[in-house]
Amino acid sequence: MRDEMGTFRVDVEIENPARPGETRALSAVLVDTGAELSWMPAALLESLGIERYKQERFLQAAGTIVARWIGAALVHVAGKRTADDVVFGEPGDLVLLGSRTLEGLNFRVDPVKKQLVDAGPAPAAAAAAGRPEPVPWT
Repeated sequence: MRDEMGTFRVDVEIENPARPGETRALSAVLVDTGAELSWMPAALLESLGIERYKQERFLQAAGTIVARWIGAALVHVAGKRTADDVVFGEPGDLVLLGSRTLEGLNFRVDPVKKQLVDAGPAPAAAAAAGRPEPVPWT
């Protein structure tokens, strides 16, 4: 399959947070900033013992609505790791790295170079101008 303009793929490892140390690798996972959650093959998630804990409905690009199960996983990409909900993909579903996982990994997409890059310091709440300093704990 030829990648379309602006799309690219990365290697990913999935781990069950309840069973640390055991991972499964996936090659050439499509980076999809249009998908909120990451989609992984159900058989891979099941092989790690990742439990399905809720079912959600998703609107696909073609306009169809599908129901899929979700479970919690650790997602490893390019030396970083984050905990996130992942979708139990069924046969025929794409394997995707979604925007929420990318945010958790603190990556941003460089569409020109077609790669993930460090997003830099994460935003934090700034002190409002004119507000008094917080009172120290006593």
